[in-house]
Amino acid sequence: MSYEVNEKFLAKLVSVPRATGYEFPAQLEMKSYLENDVDKITSDNLGNLCAIINPDSPFKIMLAGHIDQIGFQISYIDDEGYLWFLPLGGFDTSTLPGKRVKVFSEKGEFLGVIGKKAIHLMKPEERKKAPEMEKLFIDIGCKDKEEALIKVDVGDFAVFDYGYARLGDNGLAVAAGFDDAIGAFIVAEIMRELAKDKSFYAGVYGVSTVQEEIGLRGATVAARNLKPDVGIAFDVGFAADAPDLEKKAIGDTKMGGGPIISIGPNLNPIVVKRLFATAEKLGIPCQKHAANRGTGTDANAIQLAGAATGLVSIPNRYMHTASELIHLEDVKNIIKLVVEFIKEIKEKDSFLPL
Repeated sequence: MSYEVNEKFLAKLVSVPRATGYEFPAQLEMKSYLENDVDKITSDNLGNLCAIINPDSPFKIMLAGHIDQIGFQISYIDDEGYLWFLPLGGFDTSTLPGKRVKVFSEKGEFLGVIGKKAIHLMKPEERKKAPEMEKLFIDIGCKDKEEALIKVDVGDFAVFDYGYARLGDNGLAVAAGFDDAIGAFIVAEIMRELAKDKSFYAGVYGVSTVQEEIGLRGATVAARNLKPDVGIAFDVGFAADAPDLEKKAIGDTKMGGGPIISIGPNLNPIVVKRLFATAEKLGIPCQKHAANRGTGTDANAIQLAGAATGLVSIPNRYMHTASELIHLEDVKNIIKLVVEFIKEIKEKDSFLPL
């Protein structure tokens, strides 16, 4: 299979605001990208988008990549026009001050900056610790609350204002929110590749899931509704090839080293073995990840719906920051691997571990 990463669509997807609970603009982009290739597209009340190929097959494979990214929800606007917020997902607050954000409301989108007390004004003990989330705010350049309310209101959301770019000349790309626009992108690309020749046995349900960052909500609903026989989740995984990382704890993984395939109680051993066997057949390098419990990804929800589950991760640096890194060769290899994995499934195949 010949495949090249569609960077034009990838850049567009990671630039669409996708904060947890506010993923709908990104889902519309996904729908537009897929609807002319797949057999059917559905959605549900939570906001999941499901693209389907071979819906009449009795054997269902669910592919899941969560479209949502970490973000901020406006919770209070003070008299001076500053926006106070709550986190949508997990943050290292030490990375937030000074970051540019876009605030989205029914009135439009507005540039903002996350503010805090300047270091010059901090007491020595304050300088030694990360800022408390409740002491951070967003400045959108308003003179007072009245002006701010013309633009935004409580309940609106914000995301980092950092788009897609190449980093260096070795296949690295950087953007805010690769966690997990890259997983949703991979699902979309697998579906488009499969749509070129639908003569394989399985019915494939490619789901762009929502609200993963606050509890795997989208995947839980989608997996319960679909009841797949096999499910594969795609999410970012830690790359250990950056300074001050402990390989004994997270594994010897690296950017450009190939798909990270998790092994452990959350994952079906037959799915895992077949993924490695397919990778060997195609000459695709793979990296092993020991997952000794639930993985904290959509794979958890898929497994608990009763499916034989796999987790394929994209090596990632600087997770949950405004500038996450991925390697495009890893993306390419994951797509090739899973397309072939799906095409190899036959009617007689069993994923029962006993």
